[in-house]
Amino acid sequence: MLIGVPKEIKNHEYRIGLTPSGVRELIANGHQVMVQHDGGKPIGLTDEMYQKAGAQIVAGAEAIFARAEMIIKVKEPQPAEIKMLRPGQILYTYLHLAPDPEQTKALLASGCTGIAYETVTDHSGGLPLLAPMSEVAGRMSIQAGAHALEKAQGGSGILLGGVPGVTPAEVLVIGGGVVGINAARMAMGLNANVTIVDRSLPRLKYLDELYGDRLTTLFSTHDAIEQRLPHTDLVIGAVLIPGAAAPKLVARSQLKLMRPGSVLVDVAIDQGGCFETSKATTHQNPTFEVDGVIHYCVANMPGGVARTSTFALTNATLPFAVQIANLGAQKALLADPHLLNGLNVHAGQVTYEAVARALGHHYVPAAKALG
Repeated sequence: MLIGVPKEIKNHEYRIGLTPSGVRELIANGHQVMVQHDGGKPIGLTDEMYQKAGAQIVAGAEAIFARAEMIIKVKEPQPAEIKMLRPGQILYTYLHLAPDPEQTKALLASGCTGIAYETVTDHSGGLPLLAPMSEVAGRMSIQAGAHALEKAQGGSGILLGGVPGVTPAEVLVIGGGVVGINAARMAMGLNANVTIVDRSLPRLKYLDELYGDRLTTLFSTHDAIEQRLPHTDLVIGAVLIPGAAAPKLVARSQLKLMRPGSVLVDVAIDQGGCFETSKATTHQNPTFEVDGVIHYCVANMPGGVARTSTFALTNATLPFAVQIANLGAQKALLADPHLLNGLNVHAGQVTYEAVARALGHHYVPAAKALG
């Protein structure tokens, strides 16, 4: 199979879909790989490294989209990229379609086969291709929140961990999944007072046994969140419903309960955000203020640490990429129910139920669409 890796064009996105090691692995399996010129240069992955691994360096994205049977990316395709997709072409990347009707409409019109990293599953019910970026985003959320709390950034001027004689900040993490656990770990490491809320009692029990009195656990209800807001300096939104739009857990009317200069970091913004006042931002302009509360809603947060993120992502996505290349999309998807869960669009049909439900499209089960 001929595989293409274009340079990412989203604002301040420096990740790339394959490392040179990933290229070498695909070539060892008998495939060809094209990489766009300087696609990995911003994170120290030079054209020479890709050529040494066996890749062909291509000047522009147009040639890659025109020739490749499978496109491997990181972020959802931008409008200019979607226009270059063609029927039957495999697109393997993050898609996050539920909050994005325009992208969904355009992908359906293209006729491509869109396999979304974020809905591929594993034997334990986890999301193995989302997990590495969730780990990165969870850890980054505390860095970003701590910076936003600085007075010069519009925050309340609180040091997350405090100092001897001065109380540390109060951090509320909404969601106890991969993002939430990594955010809590980072916040605890900086000596903040951390509370985590989740709807899973087994998860809360696990966290309580793991961290003891270093971490406060609460069952997630609207009341529990509302009662914590007046005492919280930094709120991390870390909820996830696989493939679906995130629920809104903090309403605009509740912002008045928070102290001026408090910070919300919405890690769920790729799925529409879990705060009513959230709107996607970029690394160039990461924050905005609503009713005295600073919002950080960068939609490609792991792109800020692009080198770490690229290696972590390729480690997870590469085995499935090899599987798809070796068997072809149809055989690979039908042979692996976990990979099949990643199929979101195919030949003009929505093949992921949560996306269809969120956007009002007719749902066609993935296996049926492929058949």
